[in-house]
Amino acid sequence: MASRKMAWVTGAGTGIGREVARRLALDGWQVAVSARTNADLDSLAREVPDAIHSFPLDITDRDSVNAVATQIRDTLGPLDLVILSAGTYVPMSAKDFDVDGFAKTIDVNLMGTVNCLAAVMPPMIARQSGHIAVVASVSGFVGLPAAGAYGASKAALNNLCEALQPDLARYGVRLSVINPGFVDTPLTKKNDFPMPFLIPVEQAGDAIMAGLKTDRFEIVFPWQMSVAMKTLALLPHGLRLAITKRMLR
Repeated sequence: MASRKMAWVTGAGTGIGREVARRLALDGWQVAVSARTNADLDSLAREVPDAIHSFPLDITDRDSVNAVATQIRDTLGPLDLVILSAGTYVPMSAKDFDVDGFAKTIDVNLMGTVNCLAAVMPPMIARQSGHIAVVASVSGFVGLPAAGAYGASKAALNNLCEALQPDLARYGVRLSVINPGFVDTPLTKKNDFPMPFLIPVEQAGDAIMAGLKTDRFEIVFPWQMSVAMKTLALLPHGLRLAITKRMLR
């Protein structure tokens, strides 16, 4: 087993993480999968027997992250690829601003990812090889109504990845940031507004798998949403805020 390529995917119970883990396993990888719900991981493992290995985990627990990362390396071998996909979304407006919900979002999306990075970067730096991909979001490009907590966490991930990429590169470790638009997952089903350019999770899987095979730092999709959000981010504040005001419910 140790001679085969090894991957670790967090947030693999549902959505994008699950789809990418399944794709990697079908491509011949040995894949460690983590999420908080054992049943989701068990059902995924049944889809590709002998290739997917379940390691239940709450990424907000730093000690547990370190223990699981060590367990994976001891069981499966050194990690060639790590995809940090775990995340949560708590919509909130100014009127129903929720400090606990905001803190939970930051704890999972940002600090949970930080916990995982701290666990996987040192061994990769020591080996001078490996690839880490962090799932952020195009919502990190511009502040959007009701997505203040989620967008803030994803903007922080984009900034963090930009800061780490040159540093990791000098040690031979690749870092990618994945910025999806709206993907049909359990998280987006919380939205009660029209989602432009919504794509099925299978299409997201196609884009990510293709992007991981390139040298691009950013994997962003679908292209229509990428163009729209990056153009919006370039507009003067007055015009940009006038546009986002029209998104209010």
